[in-house]
Amino acid sequence: MNKILVTGGAGFIGSNLCEYLINVGYGVVCLDNFSTGHMRNIQHLIENYPDRFTLIEGDIRNFETCLKAVAGVDVILHEAALGSIPRSINDPITTNDVNIGGFLNMLVVARDCNIRRFIFAASSSTYGDNTDLPKKEDNIGKPLSPYALTKYVDELYADVFAKTYGIEYIGLRYFNVFGRRQDPNSMYAAVIPLFIKQYMNHKRPKINGDGLNTRDFTYIDNVLHMNMLAIKTTNIQAVNQIYNTAGGERTSINKLANDIKSCLAQYDSSISYINPIHGEYRLGDIPHSFACIDKAKQLLDYSPLVSFQEGLKETIEWYVNNQKPSPNQEC
Repeated sequence: MNKILVTGGAGFIGSNLCEYLINVGYGVVCLDNFSTGHMRNIQHLIENYPDRFTLIEGDIRNFETCLKAVAGVDVILHEAALGSIPRSINDPITTNDVNIGGFLNMLVVARDCNIRRFIFAASSSTYGDNTDLPKKEDNIGKPLSPYALTKYVDELYADVFAKTYGIEYIGLRYFNVFGRRQDPNSMYAAVIPLFIKQYMNHKRPKINGDGLNTRDFTYIDNVLHMNMLAIKTTNIQAVNQIYNTAGGERTSINKLANDIKSCLAQYDSSISYINPIHGEYRLGDIPHSFACIDKAKQLLDYSPLVSFQEGLKETIEWYVNNQKPSPNQEC
């Protein structure tokens, strides 16, 4: 049985990866310092799979911790990072320490321990001020935030380690991932869980700007699928590459807010009367984000498993069920 390390494994994406890998037969080591992740996301794995799931509580900024985490591991899925553009603007030093310093630690231990493949979470924020649509991997602009800068530096570091030390990497540029377990309560919560929470609490969601900005919202199951393709590929041309990881659909923030409202109104009709409010544009935001996924299709045989609308319905159902909705209601 192959063993895979998932850094940031108690977070939103990381915990879904841990669960998915366990379900398909892998052994999993989860490394997390719980700065943004939650024990509740992995408690069921600890309890139900004691022989196949190992939790190491620690920080990727500590080299010895990283070294301990990779013992006996075949593949690293590096998900640990301090996300959020506003967080990075408020605290660029910590963002840099975690996203670059911690990333470098993981690359070095991967090199020193002969890890077969290093797969890491990159970011669509790397496209920066490039205005071309759809976004293609080889055509980026200047970063618009400290967070975006750190994620671009990670890509450069991975490439240098491949050329210098022979490390095999695959970088996955995530586009606005959403789905079950995404935390709506963080002060840096992503837009989908935040809007869902606000509507469910009968509050008016706040849209930054006029709401015409667009995003390629990517359901979590598509991300799990992409990671598995990256783990399993034997195509030599597919490694040491960066890939857009997205749904390949474009949705405005105004439409997103309306879609969430319409779906939740099937559980609580009073939500249909709640309208968003508009505020100032958020510093560091990319106006439009829409991915070209041709490269992933060609080299990894990737195709999105779940559409945006299907994923949104499943996500809302998950949140509503966790809030004990009225029986016999579906979205």
